[in-house]
Amino acid sequence: MAYVPILKGKAGEFSALRHTTPAVRSCIRPVMELVPDPDVRNVLETFCDRAMDAVPPGMVLTVDSGALPAARVLEGAAGGPIDRLSESLGLRGVPMRPVIRLTDPPDVLAEASRAAAAHRSGVCLRLSVAADAPGPLPERGQIRALLGRLRLGPEEVDLLVDAGPVGSDRARDLLADRALGALRALSPWPWRRECVAAGAFPVNLTGFPRGRATPVPRHDVRLWRRVARGCDAEPPDFGDFGVTHPRMPARSRGTPDPNMRYTTPEDWQVYVYPRVRSGNDDFFALSADLVGSAHWPAAGARTSWGDARLEECATRQRARAGGGTQWRAWGTSHHLAVASRALMTAGHA
Repeated sequence: MAYVPILKGKAGEFSALRHTTPAVRSCIRPVMELVPDPDVRNVLETFCDRAMDAVPPGMVLTVDSGALPAARVLEGAAGGPIDRLSESLGLRGVPMRPVIRLTDPPDVLAEASRAAAAHRSGVCLRLSVAADAPGPLPERGQIRALLGRLRLGPEEVDLLVDAGPVGSDRARDLLADRALGALRALSPWPWRRECVAAGAFPVNLTGFPRGRATPVPRHDVRLWRRVARGCDAEPPDFGDFGVTHPRMPARSRGTPDPNMRYTTPEDWQVYVYPRVRSGNDDFFALSADLVGSAHWPAAGARTSWGDARLEECATRQRARAGGGTQWRAWGTSHHLAVASRALMTAGHA
């Protein structure tokens, strides 16, 4: 079994991926989502540059460009985002696997087919059962037609069942049942891998108390456990959205208050501190409180690259406390380590 983190393709998330340990790399299949921006060409090139620096050798990066417009990227250029990503990542030596959806138009599927042929890593079929974006379950004829357009067999396709945001026990149970229904409906096809993913982190940190940790239940983990118990065969891979909300973020404005989204096995401990000191120096106090709390793991700074940076802040071994990008990188690094270790400890990885 693998862990499938679905991460926003931003600097902090790529930094966390770059600093994963060999143990974490051995059990993750990361999906990177491109975040929309008016300058699509710049988004694509920046993404590819970051991938070249961050993706460990031998790792195939699953890339979801579904939030970008499917139009041609450059004036007079043939192909849209998937074609450009395939070409650019290929030149940078990064193998990719494009994400597709049943609703994709024929030209997008043609691009995915070309990318699959170039990178020889197949594709990822993303199917939504989310409450805020439900999709009908495909019929057999639709699957046959899709595979025909892609020129692939199902054994070259990873199936990703996306349950989307989950924020309560009731929603967890409902979405888990939907995910199970999708897996059963698609069970006649011998997919290469199957995954069920959900996300339980809030949209943003607005309204969180300042100066202390606030627990947020990891309903996504509990949803996957319900799915695993209900499976007729081997349970699917576990997927989540790291330390972010599943949907694309709104464009950020201003500077965030010092914060840390710190993952534990059953919840996140969300620290948000008021901005009192100059710069981001309040993050030093936040880190000291975190390191001195019951949430700090027994392995301490050895837990992940991000934990080592947090300990440096707690003991004032860093001249600067970082900013939003660094905090997201450190929190994501810790999350990848915790989620991977949970699978390995449970004997799933």
